Amino acid sequence: MKKILKISGYVVLAIIVIILVAGVFLYVKKSNAIDENYALLGEEAKEITIEGKTFRDLNKNGKLDIYEDTGATVKDRVNDLISQMNMEEKAGTMFVTMIGMTPEGNPIDKPFFAKNPFDIMFMTMMPSSSEMIAKKKMNSFNIVHSYDADILARYNNNIQKLAERTRLGIPITIATDPRHGTENNPGAAIFTPSFSQWPSSLGLAATRDTVLVREFGDIARQEYNSVGIKLALHPMADLSTEPRWGRTNGTFGEDANLSAMMTKAYVLGFQGDSLSSLSVACMTKHFSGGGPQADGEDPHFPYGKEQAYPGNNFDYHLIPFVKGAFPAKTAQIMPYYGIPMDQTDENVAMAFNKTIITDLLRNTYGFEGVICTDWNIISEGKLGEGRAWGVENLTPIERTKKVIDAGCDQFGGESNPAFITELVKSGQISESRIDESVKRILRDKFILGLFDDPYLDEQKALNVAGKKEFREKGKIAQAKSAVLLKNEGILPLPKGTKIYTDGMLNPKVMNKYGEVVNDPSEADVILTRIRTPYEERTDYFLESFFHQGRLYFNDEEKEKIFKLIEQKPTIVVINLERPAILTEINEKASALMAEFGTSDEVLAELIFGKVKPTGKMPFELPSTWEAVQNQLEDVPYDSKDPLFPFGYGLTY
Repeated sequence: MKKILKISGYVVLAIIVIILVAGVFLYVKKSNAIDENYALLGEEAKEITIEGKTFRDLNKNGKLDIYEDTGATVKDRVNDLISQMNMEEKAGTMFVTMIGMTPEGNPIDKPFFAKNPFDIMFMTMMPSSSEMIAKKKMNSFNIVHSYDADILARYNNNIQKLAERTRLGIPITIATDPRHGTENNPGAAIFTPSFSQWPSSLGLAATRDTVLVREFGDIARQEYNSVGIKLALHPMADLSTEPRWGRTNGTFGEDANLSAMMTKAYVLGFQGDSLSSLSVACMTKHFSGGGPQADGEDPHFPYGKEQAYPGNNFDYHLIPFVKGAFPAKTAQIMPYYGIPMDQTDENVAMAFNKTIITDLLRNTYGFEGVICTDWNIISEGKLGEGRAWGVENLTPIERTKKVIDAGCDQFGGESNPAFITELVKSGQISESRIDESVKRILRDKFILGLFDDPYLDEQKALNVAGKKEFREKGKIAQAKSAVLLKNEGILPLPKGTKIYTDGMLNPKVMNKYGEVVNDPSEADVILTRIRTPYEERTDYFLESFFHQGRLYFNDEEKEKIFKLIEQKPTIVVINLERPAILTEINEKASALMAEFGTSDEVLAELIFGKVKPTGKMPFELPSTWEAVQNQLEDVPYDSKDPLFPFGYGLTY
């Protein structure tokens, strides 16, 4: 036995040594590659002073070029720069993808000990920052980390300094998904505590207050600018006419005219009346409307690739763009993954579809801004297959050509500029066509002021992001977004009410107005917070973040809820990500309230009457699962006998 244990010990030791040696080998190999990438970079840009004015010598030639001249027109600056760019630099400009940062605000390059799963993902599954910036000549990225504002600002400064050392010093555009809600979904939204907290887009729509929505956009603009984010990968102008859709939470609901009003106010808040150096550009999505998903399944996944139009209602989904995003002069547009089945001359996804991109978006509506694809539609990677729905048979380089031919300018979630250089080299795409797209992308960089001064004051970022008045405005919006659905005379609660709470993160806030008790038997009232039901799916990487499928509570969930609320008069508060079926819960509850990202503190003010609920439903709430299954994906408010209709909302 001792001999066996001794041998086993040697085997384990040998395995550990092999792992350590392999780790060291891989670390050295990657470190060498990163050092080689950084060796491609030159010196930092010096300043040139002419007639008392200072300019950045971005191409380090010792003279003032037109594109470096802040007094030149944007058109002239763009034309001058593109005349100096080689094909590799042009191709790199046409890509935008995720990029990582360390907790200290440095680019993720060489491996380091990390606990954050995002850090591990970037070190093992994504190209290094140096590879994308120095080698692949890319200059647009979206960030997914959530740190304090000074760290985010420091990261901006560090990565802009790297960009400054490229041949032409083209600055980096930093983009992000929404960061002002409570959702944390790397495929859709990023919870960022250092910013002010607001309700979801559904909640903004529930306020029916376009002035408030524009004010939100202006506050978010200031917070984004303070940390270097110059491109918002939002808003979503899609319509949630299909209640099962997993991305309903990012929309303004199912009514096209309401969504148009909200979209317009949202974009104007971020961009202002016209794009400028003070703006954050909006990439409004997803043209031509990504809501009518067949059976509600999302096209992030192969089973959701089809968009369905059984109500022949394609044009209805254009209204938020035509009456909202376009009048607000949205800088950029993103098409979705889905295939608009039988709506064009070929059943291919939006970004591959020339009828959608060129004929409709460019020619019919005259959109002249950047059109960027949704993420990962070309290449298979470590995070999953390319979402090339309808053109799965094409090679990645053929897909790239089809996207460009369709009329798109930029590729999201991809880092393969070599595909474009090969297409031009082989004569399949003309360089002049590439120039069209690159000019649009550069134009936004110039207008946003990135070429003039992309650097930030880290301390100022702390003073701006999440400052008190911004947070207070967010709380006002949270309160205005809450929708009172039922009240049998129980609300508002009298001061001093004994209350038992369930599902709250911070129940002690109730003690400000009432008395929190530890047992339902001691309570006058029970308050329970619940969430929208969904099916748990784990076949694909992002599925756990997308709440899809059923809208009804299963037997186990109902048993837990009913066991509590049948004991005493009960207030049920549900966070609605999608239109949940609440028929049985509504029958048993004394009061029912819907919220879309409301803190416990704000909820306490609502139920004790310090503020009144005034929100109106942004979609209808179906009464049965059968009604959901029988409704048409592309038609709004069409389920049979809804429990609560669109626009419903009580007050007191």
